[in-house]
Amino acid sequence: MPRPLIQNLELMGEQIKLARKRRHLTMQDIADRATVTRLTVSKVEHGDPTVAIGIFARVLYALNLDNDIKLIAENDPLGRNLQDAELKK
Repeated sequence: MPRPLIQNLELMGEQIKLARKRRHLTMQDIADRATVTRLTVSKVEHGDPTVAIGIFARVLYALNLDNDIKLIAENDPLGRNLQDAELKK
């Protein structure tokens, strides 16, 4: 896996961990709410690339951050530039 992708997953995991701690919730609290194991929550918080995106979504839901999923690829400057270049033809 490319190093920048690993770093982004680790950053996402750290942000999820901080969100949990801000709410004064334990990993077990999140595991119970997301119906996963505590070990899986730990993997999410470490940005483990083997964790399914659906699990990340359930953990975000348990933190009441599920709307953040809508932000993925929302800002697409490359795609917009390519589209604009096509429209100018």
